[in-house]
Amino acid sequence: MELESLTIGQYEFVQNAFSFGLAVMAATTLFLWFSRGLVTPNYRMAITISGLVTAIAGYHYLQIMLSWQSAFSVTVDTIETTGSPFNQAYRYVDWLLTVPLLLVELILVMKLARGETISKSVWLGGAAALMIILGYPGEVADTAGVRFTFWVLSMIPFLYIVYQLVIGLRGSIDKQPENVRGLINGAAYLVVVSWLFYPIVFLFPLIGLTGGAAIVAVEVGYTIADIVAKAVFGLLILAIAIRKSENETGERVAVPGTGTAKEPSSAGGSAKTAK
Repeated sequence: MELESLTIGQYEFVQNAFSFGLAVMAATTLFLWFSRGLVTPNYRMAITISGLVTAIAGYHYLQIMLSWQSAFSVTVDTIETTGSPFNQAYRYVDWLLTVPLLLVELILVMKLARGETISKSVWLGGAAALMIILGYPGEVADTAGVRFTFWVLSMIPFLYIVYQLVIGLRGSIDKQPENVRGLINGAAYLVVVSWLFYPIVFLFPLIGLTGGAAIVAVEVGYTIADIVAKAVFGLLILAIAIRKSENETGERVAVPGTGTAKEPSSAGGSAKTAK
């Protein structure tokens, strides 16, 4: 990265993006974990994992922001590099942990059969981890050819994940309650759309963006993608879990075979009957 090519304005813009990302992840973590009581036990693990994803991301955004600050010496009208490197590995460590968990939380909230849950979690989570591992050498590569080669390699597991989300889960989604199918479809497509940010941003340095403009585009682009893929996705998972919990609660209080709510057995109920 050509850190010395950054202007003060570009430096501050990236710094503000990192700060915003940290705030969003921290706030979403607290909101998700405090909202666990709104769902039945069947879906609390999915909400816990959603909050864990944003908590891990928040920690790494703090580290990214500190690394960014240590790489520069900034005064009112000058900016110089300090010689301390900006550690890009923080993003990839974060993605290695959170990207597989994102897919697991979607599978958990669908409440599939145990065998199907384990199988899809292993295959999709493994593909996600492989995608991140293959992307890192290209991110830190010094030449365009190496960067592009690893972009192609990382796109193989990425396309497998896209296929599974769009086609492979179709049968399982169709078995979901009718009033949550749209939300689950939306969550699956949100993963696909938000994840498309990453390979596109990855290519920015190869399509003519250089110097400070390339750094800003990559770092801000990744931050926007993270917010959508983790925070917004986590809130959508919560909405699905709440709606499914309402469905299940309604089923539990209904009298079997009648489709009506259970009549009160208290004295107040007797009084209503007398009236």
